[in-house]
Amino acid sequence: MSKSSGRLVVALGVVVLVAIITFQWFAGINNRFVSLDEAANAAWAQVENQLQRRFDLIPNLVNTVKGYAAHEEGVLTAVTDARARVGSAQTVDEKIAANGQLTSALARLLVVMENYPNLKADQNFLALQSQLEGTENRIAVERRRYNDAVMRYNQAIRKIPDSIIANMRGFKRKQLFEAAPEAAKAPEVKF
Repeated sequence: MSKSSGRLVVALGVVVLVAIITFQWFAGINNRFVSLDEAANAAWAQVENQLQRRFDLIPNLVNTVKGYAAHEEGVLTAVTDARARVGSAQTVDEKIAANGQLTSALARLLVVMENYPNLKADQNFLALQSQLEGTENRIAVERRRYNDAVMRYNQAIRKIPDSIIANMRGFKRKQLFEAAPEAAKAPEVKF
């Protein structure tokens, strides 16, 4: 083998080695983004699981309250309408917004229920209220987990040099699950 042939083989070997290292680096970053994206999606699925549980409990709660608080139709209608918006929401953003409205409507319903001592003593109502409270706690936990997963994902796709690969592969920021603006104001309780 001649001297020039040896140099060509070494140069070719270096090029192949650099290509392999570059590919592995690219694949590693891409695979990390895929894992983070899937973790965020799985966290969202858990949020939806708990939101579905709440969605299923609401008709029973509303029907129980209707028997005691027939003249509170506006609040009951708001809960029913908000539940319908949750049921028709398609995207994550729509679901977040619709569930924010439902949370607000449920808060108003709980305030109304304080005015009915007989309702608060009804065993069916107490069981439904307990289930709803437990569900709300589960939703809060799953929202936090979702937000943690989204935060890790969003940070990863924004860091340099990883952001270059994220942009090339089409990874987009995900929306955090944030409280509705009306959640900043405490509900007014009147006795």
